[in-house]
Amino acid sequence: MIRLQTLPAVALALMPFSMLRADETAAATGSEISLWILLQQGGWAMFPLAACSIALFFLVFHCHRETAAPRFFSERTPPVLKPLMEFRELPQVREHLAAAPGILSRCLEIALQKARPEQPDANKAQIEASLAESLEHEESGIAQWINYLNVVATVAPMIGLLGTVSGMIGAFQTISTGGMGRPELLAGDIGQALVTTATGLTIGIPAMIAYFVLRNRLENRMLATARAATELVDALAGELAASCAVAESPAGYETATE
Repeated sequence: MIRLQTLPAVALALMPFSMLRADETAAATGSEISLWILLQQGGWAMFPLAACSIALFFLVFHCHRETAAPRFFSERTPPVLKPLMEFRELPQVREHLAAAPGILSRCLEIALQKARPEQPDANKAQIEASLAESLEHEESGIAQWINYLNVVATVAPMIGLLGTVSGMIGAFQTISTGGMGRPELLAGDIGQALVTTATGLTIGIPAMIAYFVLRNRLENRMLATARAATELVDALAGELAASCAVAESPAGYETATE
């Protein structure tokens, strides 16, 4: 499976073939075709499409970096924190959270402010409420950037379609002024219509693919983070130790079933 970070390399690899194809077309038609000429044929619509292209590259890079696994938590963090949570060594827990930055650490640090070690369940309900609020805030902060990819995927083809309509209007105006018998006069307007449509779709399709891939990636990362945070809160409340004791003790199991 091709990763998102490899797409620029694939584009660069395919660029010589596209240039070779353009040279062959130019040789066959006897005219010079270049990227600058194609951009000029696109007309005014190429400027907002260029802005969409730049936004697409920036958003893919930024969102891919923000949804990387180290941004959420390290796999070594939960095993280290779980024994400290079970013994309710909250000062040491906070030290480990400060030394391991990430979404899990930030959310737990805020949630543990509601912890009450003297209570039997350590005030679990309030901790979970604060934890859920912090996780939702962190997820929305990343998701808003991913949603911009959906905006690019929607707007770019519409700009290309608008350029197509503009080119067709120009073509009909040329026909109305007596260009029906001279096809060369229609070449510029028809070229604008085709180039803007192709450019808009070229930007919109990768943006839509990147949107779904990165959105699913964010959801999976947040589910793993929430699962790890819930296990640590259960350890703090003493539920993990109680459940393990019941599972290991047949007498305890019988008592629980009764």
